[in-house]
Amino acid sequence: MLKFSTLSRSSGFATLSLLSVLIATPACAADAPVTEGKSSITVNGVVIPQERMDMHVKAAAAQGRADSPQLRMAIQDELISLELMAQEAVKNGLDQQAATKRQIEAARQSALVGAFVQDHFAKNPITEEEVKKEYETLKSATSEKEYKARHILVKEEKDAQAIVARLKKGAKFELIAKRRSLDTGSAVNGGDLGWSMPSNFVPPFATALKELKKGQVSAPVQSEFGWHIIKLDAVREFKFPAFEEVRKNITQRLQQQSVQKAIGNLRAVAKIE
Repeated sequence: MLKFSTLSRSSGFATLSLLSVLIATPACAADAPVTEGKSSITVNGVVIPQERMDMHVKAAAAQGRADSPQLRMAIQDELISLELMAQEAVKNGLDQQAATKRQIEAARQSALVGAFVQDHFAKNPITEEEVKKEYETLKSATSEKEYKARHILVKEEKDAQAIVARLKKGAKFELIAKRRSLDTGSAVNGGDLGWSMPSNFVPPFATALKELKKGQVSAPVQSEFGWHIIKLDAVREFKFPAFEEVRKNITQRLQQQSVQKAIGNLRAVAKIE
């Protein structure tokens, strides 16, 4: 499928760095309802604390699995198996291997980063007022219309010109798109790109799209992907999503910005050589 610089209606609010995993996952787990247990497990004299069981139950709940005796039994069996394998690895000296040490250090760092992020949010929570303010800012900044368009993508300009000539003689756009377009993702649907804003496409395509009238077909347009022939099917006003639809994404966006600011402060006083 042709990969434009596209953003869906909601993806523009999504966080795009690896920190989003650390931001979203622990917070979801912390909010999940859990029935705390009171007992721990001992495997060859090593205690598996109840807190570890609860942590896994919370993680499962964050993925939509209901807390139940069956779930806890399955997690307990898994923790026992994991502990047995870990003990055997240590017994065989595998914990002293260079590769294993690197993995352990990476896991330690990941845990510490997760703790830093959660501590940062505890001290600097994103308020409902901040989320609503950001929503209104994004909403007021979005004034584009949405366009429903089709296109045919070919490699050479001469091929594009030949297709335009055929279209002028009455050839069906959708059939040519299915047979000739290099954008296989849209070709199967007659070149249909669905509803989207011009800013979601590469600049030459976006400019040509906005100049078309309903039902009109463009002259060949060159982009980094090749040569496009564009047909505009319809235009409508962009309907901004309701607050509740994007609340989570906006919150994560603000969390991302907050963490990045904290990182910037740390880098400003760090000695990096």
